[in-house]
Amino acid sequence: MLSQTPRTAPKTKSDRVSFDRDEAYAILDEGKICHVAFTTEAGPMVMPTIHWRVGDRLYFHGSHGSRMGKAMAGGDICVSVTLVDGLVMARSAFHHSMNFRSIVLMGQAEEVTDFDEKSRIFDALMDKLVPGRREYLRPMKDKEVNATKLLALTIAEGSVKSRQGPPGDVEGDESWPVWAGVLPYALTAGEPIADDLVPPGMVTAKP
Repeated sequence: MLSQTPRTAPKTKSDRVSFDRDEAYAILDEGKICHVAFTTEAGPMVMPTIHWRVGDRLYFHGSHGSRMGKAMAGGDICVSVTLVDGLVMARSAFHHSMNFRSIVLMGQAEEVTDFDEKSRIFDALMDKLVPGRREYLRPMKDKEVNATKLLALTIAEGSVKSRQGPPGDVEGDESWPVWAGVLPYALTAGEPIADDLVPPGMVTAKP
């Protein structure tokens, strides 16, 4: 289970909150982008970035000179991922909602500096984005690995929040003559678009 702390304890709608680690992992693995909140000398900031999980650690990468990378290393951060599953359409404006799954994690990130470990973790990023593609790619160069900052957050303190199901109309609205229900949402990949250097006849569906 994720650690339950005063920062993660629900204040409202506690029935939507979970501390189940498997649920947390599923959301983190499905999500493509996270938002990281941190503090700087200029004030608080929130930045979107790619994340990926290996075991009980969440990883982020970036430039050694980036503001986010400098602020995250050793500092308190808050990470959130949200997946929208559907628009919940009720019979009144105030009872519309969304079906969603989300996670909020808190803690301190630390920099990973070991070359072999960095290489292994970067491989895991490609395996998440496009499974099976890595074996076809030009191998990473040492200077690329060394030039990229890798940060890790141990998945410990946090909570999962979700909503699923139909609208919750108030009593008396059931007979109002308007359609109500759930409009499903899903993130799907489109048709591959090759760049100008891909040889004619190369199979686009191959990783």
